[in-house]
Amino acid sequence: MAAQRDLWDAIVIGAGIQGCFTAYHLAKHRKQVLLLEQFFLPHSRGSSHGQSRIIRKAYAEDVYTQMMDECYQIWAQLEQEAGIQLHRQTELLLLGMKENPELKTIQATLSRQGIEHQCLSSEELKERFPNIQFTGGEVGLLDKTGGVLYADKALRVLQNAICQLGGTVRDGEKVVEIRPGLPVVVKTTSGSYQAKSLVITAGPWTNQLLHPLGIQLPLQTLLINVCYWREKVPGSYSASRAFPCFLGLDQAPHHIYGLPSGEYPGLVKVCYHHGNSVDPEKRDCPTAVSDIQVLCRFVRDHLPGLKPEPDIMERCMYTNTPDEHFVLDRHPKYDNIVIGAGFSGHGFKLSPVVGKILYELSMKLTPSYDLALFRISRFPGLGKAHL
Repeated sequence: MAAQRDLWDAIVIGAGIQGCFTAYHLAKHRKQVLLLEQFFLPHSRGSSHGQSRIIRKAYAEDVYTQMMDECYQIWAQLEQEAGIQLHRQTELLLLGMKENPELKTIQATLSRQGIEHQCLSSEELKERFPNIQFTGGEVGLLDKTGGVLYADKALRVLQNAICQLGGTVRDGEKVVEIRPGLPVVVKTTSGSYQAKSLVITAGPWTNQLLHPLGIQLPLQTLLINVCYWREKVPGSYSASRAFPCFLGLDQAPHHIYGLPSGEYPGLVKVCYHHGNSVDPEKRDCPTAVSDIQVLCRFVRDHLPGLKPEPDIMERCMYTNTPDEHFVLDRHPKYDNIVIGAGFSGHGFKLSPVVGKILYELSMKLTPSYDLALFRISRFPGLGKAHL
């Protein structure tokens, strides 16, 4: 265990992907950083575990597409530093009806930002992706930058990098009290620490930590069923056979997405981008499986080369804001307490830049991006943050 410091430059609470990248940027800039995690690492209790995530530049909002440009650079830099592959380019296929407004908006954003993409007609889709069954005249939008991130590997690489850069990671330490001030005092089940600044990246546990600090964000914790479906012919939906990641935009009321087979031999990850509200302390209780029925119908109708019942079901949690945009801001009252929350099931790929922004906020630096979309003050009654 590293020696106790009298005063840290920053403490980061929560060693998911956002907290890890925040601590990484702090350590890279030679700040004395302490990363606290309530569970013993590695763990599968939050939102950052599992083998894979989709990476893409295809977004409706320009700011995310712009952020992703830098994210790809940081992911590549991290790969080079660690000598470990963390990403595989597979392309991302967005599917929707020609008149789908979201599809049109994303295509316009990609064009405006100069991102390589391709529009595919119904006929071109059928020719290029014969193992997808198109039933209603869907068209496609191919984000050439799309691919797969190796999530568990990324967490391990980051946690190792933080320590190599002089940071400290302490797991199995649950935060039991935060005393605001200068310095801010953080008490855990194992000790008490002081820091010039505090960054809270606690996922589903965010509001538990914020409640004693006089603020509650409109966050909803959802339990997500992560499903894997067996290929009838092994390898037929693999990246090596040019099968892309995909995102179905017309599967109302929520999207369905999938990744090529790879993490489990012969199994394809196909999931519903929504779940059931859950207390994070009770995430292992039985929940409704209506989303599984939606997925079974989707696989049966559109992916005929897969068996229409999932072989493996795992669990993950989303922490959603009402508008599904992140919270990246300082506490409205305590400007040395920074909050990163509400990543709404699409934050993993953006974590390199999210971590950079949270580092900048914690060090009172000018943020690299316009944070208007991410301010706490956009929620009624929560006051104006000091940015």
